[in-house]
Amino acid sequence: MEAHLVSESFETTDIAVAEQLMRDTYSGHLRLEAHGRHGGMRVSQAQLSPAVRLDDMRFSFSYEAESPPIGVITIGHLRSGRASYRSHDGERLIGPGDVVLCFQPDQYCTVSCADLDIGIASIDPALLSRVADTAPGRRREPVRLTGYTPVTSQAARLWESSYGYAQSVAGQPGALVSPLLVASVARLLAATALSVFPNNALTDPTIEDRRDAHSATLRRAIAFIDEHPHRDITVADIAAAAYVSVRAVQLAFRRHLGTTPMAYLRRVRLDRAHRDLLGADPAVTTVGQIAARWGFSDHSRFTAAYGQEYGHPPSSTLRQG
Repeated sequence: MEAHLVSESFETTDIAVAEQLMRDTYSGHLRLEAHGRHGGMRVSQAQLSPAVRLDDMRFSFSYEAESPPIGVITIGHLRSGRASYRSHDGERLIGPGDVVLCFQPDQYCTVSCADLDIGIASIDPALLSRVADTAPGRRREPVRLTGYTPVTSQAARLWESSYGYAQSVAGQPGALVSPLLVASVARLLAATALSVFPNNALTDPTIEDRRDAHSATLRRAIAFIDEHPHRDITVADIAAAAYVSVRAVQLAFRRHLGTTPMAYLRRVRLDRAHRDLLGADPAVTTVGQIAARWGFSDHSRFTAAYGQEYGHPPSSTLRQG
């Protein structure tokens, strides 16, 4: 598996250099004008996958920029400062604490900002379709966010926490960041975006979904999961392997096993982690490395889940190996 996490950061107090860095980094066609002769810029970037990038940006000056369509969805959480985003469907003014869909992928947009401290996630819209129900024949248009503000204040807080979690994973030492973990975090942000913002994704099971949620569907789905736990697979991938919709495979797991496809996948990965712990040398391998290899980023949660399943902490299994 190829790791996609790439992180870099840059900062400057030279306004001209800041302008050029912004153009070079975000769009070759960006027209940016900074105001004032003094200030600074600091930007930290993490490319979680080809489909998701995190940008943590701080500016101590004001600027205006014009950007052509950039092909990605950009969601921002403004920590301080002020900003406005203007496109053909209106202007969005945001202040400290706001979460907002800054750009649609196909929009020309003008941005005005001052003393900005913001965290932005850029998401390929194709990833939204991948984490939603994309069964053939069930959708005629790509999944799209249809509103610029979260559906509730609780939804906005959900985005903040999910973005913060993604940042924490991006900041971990390389040895603790596996390709599987990075991919799962990228999908988490896409799924969170669908939970936070209005969108056109199908949410209710159809009559066909209920009809397809039979034991043969479950067997095909389980066989696919058992064969591919090391891969970055989503519930949409599981559904496709079972030749049904996402809603049908979810109903099949709920009806016959009382669980979800992703919960079953986590149990399979926990079993693979258990096997690796048994075969590992504690002098060269840590519990954290094995946990991350199988997509578990939170050590305490992994330890709790492992203990519940096997009756002792993973460190005991590693020592036994």
